Amino acid sequence: MATRLPTTKPFSFLTSRSFPDDNSLVAAFSGSSRRWASSSSSSTTSPPGKSQKTEKNLVDRLSSVIDAVNDRKLPPELRGQRNSVRSETDLINVVERRIWNSMEEGQFENLPGKGKPLNLSINPHADPAEDTLYRILSKNGCAPEWIELNKEIRSNISEWRSSLKKAFESRGNGDHSIWTESKKALQAQLQHINNKVSYQFHGFLRMEN
Repeated sequence: MATRLPTTKPFSFLTSRSFPDDNSLVAAFSGSSRRWASSSSSSTTSPPGKSQKTEKNLVDRLSSVIDAVNDRKLPPELRGQRNSVRSETDLINVVERRIWNSMEEGQFENLPGKGKPLNLSINPHADPAEDTLYRILSKNGCAPEWIELNKEIRSNISEWRSSLKKAFESRGNGDHSIWTESKKALQAQLQHINNKVSYQFHGFLRMEN
């Protein structure tokens, strides 16, 4: 007894006005292929050549529908050009032409914020809570502790360099006693600055990260 094929129509959307997306097409093709495979395996009268031909027709129909759906997604300038090369360069050229045409038509003339400085008070890459906190501190003339520490370190370095310059000039004048005394003080100051950078400033940065 011949096996009765299912009455469902997996490709009924071919006659509709709207095209489904690629996922729907693949799902429909997979379901129809499984039903066709189970029917063909249970039937003993269908020759192998006919089965392969039927499967090829299904694949061809599915490919044509997918091409039609993808063709509808393209800009009008590239639709219907199945034999042409649709490279990334072609799409970029289409976008550039549209931007240029819009500029010639003056569509960029009345944009909001034109001629005004950019609002850089909000950092899009920072955490919203931290960004709000920093803005509050900035309005009140304050800064985060690690920024204040950075200023303090830079000020200490500037003072240390000034002291080193004076001590070196005294040595050039032949007064080695001042250089000997200043050398020990400069070494202690430099060690204090290095400790402040290593243990305090870097510690704040590790906490921030």
